[in-house]
Parts: sequence; structure tokens; C-alpha cells
Amino acid sequence: MDDTQAGPSATGPLAGFTVGVTAARRADELIALLRRRGAVVLHAPALRIVPLADDSELLAATKELVACPPDTVVATTAIGFRGWIEAADGWGIGEELLTRLRATELLARGPKVKGAVRAAGLVEAWSPKSESLAEVLDRMLAGGVAGRRIALQLHGEPLPGFVEALREAGAEVVVVPVYRWMPPEDLAPLDRLLDAVAAGSVDAVAFTSAPAAASLLARAAERGLTQPVLDGLRAGVLAACVGPVTALPLEAQGVDTVQPERFRLGPLVQVLCQELPGRARVLPVGGHRVEIRGHAALVDDELRPVPPAGMALLRALARRPGWVVGRAELLRALPGAGRDEHAVETAMARLRVALGAPKLIQTVVKRGYRLSLDAGDCSGPDGG
Repeated sequence: MDDTQAGPSATGPLAGFTVGVTAARRADELIALLRRRGAVVLHAPALRIVPLADDSELLAATKELVACPPDTVVATTAIGFRGWIEAADGWGIGEELLTRLRATELLARGPKVKGAVRAAGLVEAWSPKSESLAEVLDRMLAGGVAGRRIALQLHGEPLPGFVEALREAGAEVVVVPVYRWMPPEDLAPLDRLLDAVAAGSVDAVAFTSAPAAASLLARAAERGLTQPVLDGLRAGVLAACVGPVTALPLEAQGVDTVQPERFRLGPLVQVLCQELPGRARVLPVGGHRVEIRGHAALVDDELRPVPPAGMALLRALARRPGWVVGRAELLRALPGAGRDEHAVETAMARLRVALGAPKLIQTVVKRGYRLSLDAGDCSGPDGG
């Protein structure tokens, strides 16, 4: 689980749901937003960010741009742009770099990047309102880039199609790799998340970068879990991505994703707040309103945490509300229950206690159990 100290809210829109977080950078901020809205968070950094202050690629690119200035510089991330300037200062060529940047057309993707540019004493020539690199690319191609020398500040991840489109249009592109993504040093949290996705015991996974999504899939392949993980993401586990570039590795594997209109953490959390409750099953049972969430049930809007075995039984009953579900079928639904039907009785007793309303589930002697669906609601016969 995550390391943040504040516990999840019991009343937020994500109460009763478990969300995996793959982010390394700004993970604490995302986790806090999710927990504030009630989610239980499974934090599993899928990568780590390695600064390249001693990296020969960044030093070589910086020296090349100082010696042969670009016509245009595209700054893509605030942290990356700041890191570039700081690294150049460390090498003793910071002022030379700033002098070159003052004399070039400087494009900043979004307000945070604009802030980093201005903090360095520079002024951007233009910044898109959409904060989209696609809009930056469209503007450059519309203005013509043939024969122009363009520097592109990367932040750990490649920008699919961006460099290729500029080069095909006749530009010379110099990439400036400020950070590099590496696998996490501790793979155990990522492995736990993969197991949870494969088992369907997590409700959603939030992705904030394409390398994180690619790293998660790569680790699944290393463990021989590619198909179970993809099956989980294609079925019950929601893949929420901060934007379309982040979604590319997942969608290339046939995984549908949801994305906010604005590519920010707050809107990403809002998408989860809309999508997950909308997927919850709501039933009128025994005179109560029962909403079945990931690891809990809302009974008349009161959150009732339910053990995993109890949730498995509740979901099995909810698939056929009002119908009798036999003990043998319920036993198959229990995780690792074996062959002893007594396990069903034990788990059912605990489920009734957890729900706080024992009459929600009716025992049908010698046959099984059923949800006591309120009269007048569609349920069908009792399944006998």
C-alpha cells in the first residue's frame, strides 16, 4: 500500500474503491487527491526518474546548441526545462545556454512550462491554451519548418510522431534528453499491483506517463502475466490515463482507456470519481439501497467494508439478484476456498455481519442463498 499518512475518506465518491498509482514523479500529490475522495491506494511506481546531470547525451546536446544555435526551442515540461538549465550551470555553460535561448524562438507547452521559462529570465514566443504538444506541432508545421534547426527538450519519454513529423517536413531536430526513465529499484510493489490487476482485486489503475504504462506491461511480460493483466484491464479494471500520449502503450494492446479533457492530475481524479461510481451495481434489497463497490458496499449511503471472500459472494449473488445461488457455485466464487462448502457458510456469516443488515441475504434451506430483492423489481424466478 502507499506510504501517505492520511487515511481515505469514508464518504467521498471513491470510498470503497481501490486505485493503483504507477507514478513516480508527483505520486504523493495524486495519492493525496485520491485518498481525499475516499479511495484506497495501491502505490506501485512503475519506473524511477534518473537525472542526467552527468550524462554525456545531455552535455553533448547542450554544447551542440551553444556552438550552433537553434532557430526554435520547444520546452515540454517545467521540471525538465529547469533541470536542463541547472545541469548547464553545473557544467559552467549555463550563461552561454541562456544567451542562446534568448536569441531563439522559445515555445512553451502550457502555463507550468511558461513559469519555468520565465523563472530562468527568458520569455516564451508562444504557448498553446490546450497544453497539447499536438497543437505545438500543428503551429510549427503550419508556419513551415523546412531548413530550420529545432531543439526539443524531452522529459524521459519519447514523443511519438513529433520528431518524425518535423524531420519529414524538412527540419533538423536536436533532442535534449534531460531525464531518463529506469525500472524501479524495488519491483515488489509493482508485482503486487500486477497480481491485483490480474485477479481483478483493484478497481482502476491511474497512469500519468507513457513510460509508466510501458514499464507495467514489460514487467507483466517478464513474469508471464501479460494475458491475465491485459484481460483484467480489458474487463473490470479501469485504465485511467492523464492524456492520449500516456494511453498509447495500453491502447496498442487493445486496452480501452478514459482520459480527462485537461491533461492534469485534478481532472484525472475527477474522471475516476465519475467513472467508478457509475460502474457500481445498485440494488433495492430488503428495504435498503445497496451499492456494490470494489471492496465495500454502501448500505443506505453508509460505507460498509467487506472482506474479500464476502465481496466475492456478494458479487456472485448480485449477478442474479433474487435468484437462488447454490453453495457449489458460491464455493467456486470464493478465492482459494478448496472443496469444503463450510467455507461458504463461514464467509456468508461474515458478509452478513459486515453489511450490518442480516436480512439482506436469505438462506434457502438445502439449496443456497439469494439476495432479498424488493418486490416489484426485476429479478426473475428463484432459480430453483
